[in-house]
Amino acid sequence: MADGTSERVRPRDRILETAQDMFHKHGIKGVGVDAITEAAGTNKMTLYRHFESKDDLVIECLRATACKAGAMWDAFEAEYPSDKLAQLHAWVRKAADMLRADSRGCDMANAAIELSETDHPARRVIKELKEAQRDRLVALCRDAGVGQAELLADTLSLLLEGARVSMQSVGAEGPSAQFVRMAEGLIVSFRGASR
Repeated sequence: MADGTSERVRPRDRILETAQDMFHKHGIKGVGVDAITEAAGTNKMTLYRHFESKDDLVIECLRATACKAGAMWDAFEAEYPSDKLAQLHAWVRKAADMLRADSRGCDMANAAIELSETDHPARRVIKELKEAQRDRLVALCRDAGVGQAELLADTLSLLLEGARVSMQSVGAEGPSAQFVRMAEGLIVSFRGASR
């Protein structure tokens, strides 16, 4: 941030953005507070003034990720205001775009794997955020005319999670390359069974 940007962005936001990027690239346990503060152009005192602990910072990063996902849903609604099926297809295309753009996968799923302690404070937040995403996808499937909306939403979610893992393990040429085709086939199949 040598271009002067670091002075214009509030320290809390700079720390949060830096931590999100570093956690995404290197994992939560692979990044220490010292590295975050150095990369954010600040110090530990400032970090701890805004975040009580690294765990608190992790939780805020996960919430920020969820906010970005919320904006995605809002964009679907704005682009296709009265067409829930088109919104569902837009979700599939966006998921595929995310797969192609970033092989690191879902920040929340990665955090859940990395933070294996069942009593870690971030685990509750991850569960709440993932459940909220699921609820939104279920509602969209239902509003798109799918009779077994919960089953389709869960199937699409598991397909996406599997595609993310496949992308990490075997790359873009593996099974994840078929994500759109599989997801679209599922939607057609479930809608056909609803009639």
